[in-house]
Amino acid sequence: MTKPTTMTGGEAVVKSLTKLGIDTIFGLPGVQNDWLYNAFYDHRDDFRIIHTRHEQGAAYMGMGHALASDKPTVFNVVPGPGLLNATAAMSTAYALNAKLMCLTGQINSKTIGKDFGELHEINNQLEIIRSLTKWAERGNSPAEIPGLMRESFQQMLSGRARPVGLEVPMDILAAQGEVAVDFDAVSPSYPELDEDAVRDAVKLLGKAKNPMIFVGSGAQGCSSEVRLLAEMLQAPVIGYRTGMGVVDARSPYSLHQPAAKDLWMKADVVLAIGTNMRVPARKWSKKHLPDIIRIDVDETSHNKFYEPKLAITARAEQALPVLINRLGVENDKRVSREDEFLAAKADWAKRSSVLEPQLSYLKVIREELGEDGIFVDELTQVGFVSRICYPVYNPRTYISTGYQGTLGYGFPTALGVKVARPDVPVISVTGDGGFMFGVQELATAVQHKIPLIVLLFNNNQYGNVQQMQKNNYGGRVIATDLHNPDFVKMAESFGAQGILANGPEEVRAAIRKAQTVDVPTVIEIPIGDMPSVDQFR
Repeated sequence: MTKPTTMTGGEAVVKSLTKLGIDTIFGLPGVQNDWLYNAFYDHRDDFRIIHTRHEQGAAYMGMGHALASDKPTVFNVVPGPGLLNATAAMSTAYALNAKLMCLTGQINSKTIGKDFGELHEINNQLEIIRSLTKWAERGNSPAEIPGLMRESFQQMLSGRARPVGLEVPMDILAAQGEVAVDFDAVSPSYPELDEDAVRDAVKLLGKAKNPMIFVGSGAQGCSSEVRLLAEMLQAPVIGYRTGMGVVDARSPYSLHQPAAKDLWMKADVVLAIGTNMRVPARKWSKKHLPDIIRIDVDETSHNKFYEPKLAITARAEQALPVLINRLGVENDKRVSREDEFLAAKADWAKRSSVLEPQLSYLKVIREELGEDGIFVDELTQVGFVSRICYPVYNPRTYISTGYQGTLGYGFPTALGVKVARPDVPVISVTGDGGFMFGVQELATAVQHKIPLIVLLFNNNQYGNVQQMQKNNYGGRVIATDLHNPDFVKMAESFGAQGILANGPEEVRAAIRKAQTVDVPTVIEIPIGDMPSVDQFR
């Protein structure tokens, strides 16, 4: 065991981060975190500190980094208003099962809960963090910080991955104490696989006449297994938002969710891997409910929306190899259904062809991103269409908000994605409304040379809301028209590249030009009204 040495609480945090393999931090310094940043300075060769212009930017960037890399990521903010500014991103990270740690400061430990009016004091900060994470604690001495840091990662990575939090009061960061940063490596724990349940699942699947497979974020780590299983069962694979890319969209077996509705109506067994299947469970099941087999690491998810025929509590990475091996022996002989799936894809392409010009823009994006480029959606019409039409080729190359639907998340999240994947092009699709939520992070991207490509579709309104006001509420248009800057000039004033593009082919040329610089590029695309995806819900 390493002999304890004298260090500050801030240094205990920093050395623990190094031992945990963290080398990138998204954050903002501030008085409650002074001694943390003193330690970062002393160990500055070991870290890349990406300091942002707003706390929400730090948290969203951390989330994007975690989603694209599938690795633990840390963001840091000051307490009180700093933490509160980050909570929209934390709620989104929770919805997306992101491996994200909120490392936040706190007021002096002796004044917590005293209502003295300390700078950045808020009531029950730790409880606020706990409401947005799966685990959160407070460091009360330098000596206990390494253990808490390790435990935070243990909790984050065990079972269902979700954000965690640790707050360290300012006096604890400054205090000196005897500290040993010698903890064991993190070893995540998972439920033990019930092989009897797998056997029962194989019996159901092996005899199924029209099986289907639905995938969510819990299947992103086992793409090859899902593809093999689909071929063995002659089953279509349906991914929506967080499940897109598990099976290459060019495969006959990969379908967008709306394309699979008719197949659901004749399915006898459905295998749900790491997904709650919200839309089919809430809407399609009212007319037809096949036998459902669920594989999910979180046992509390099994009975949401419906009671499955069979539930397997396990990681997909653990369960699928066993299931595939057994199915190889017990599977019925099957006739290829590829033509059936291709017909369903063709029918969906025909029905969705009315979604123009969104589809033409998405076609250009797909072609210009190449095989491994990453698309980050947003709450905008092109983003909405992408969820049901955009072809995703590989896991973790389509980033979405999931059920949280957080307007304005896209641009800062995409910056974090690009930091995690500097080797591939990353495109953030956004509207003028959502982009302005985090526009100040252009300064961050220029300063840290993050060459993200932003496609900014500008209709000078909160377009989706105004569309609903017109179509659903008798034209009661209010508070949705927007006054915008000249986005090209604004981007250039930050030191970014700004380009105006009219139409898909000009966007194509702009994307290519964006890949020649080491700063972000904002491509403004003036648009009018677009057809809504609501007609397909």
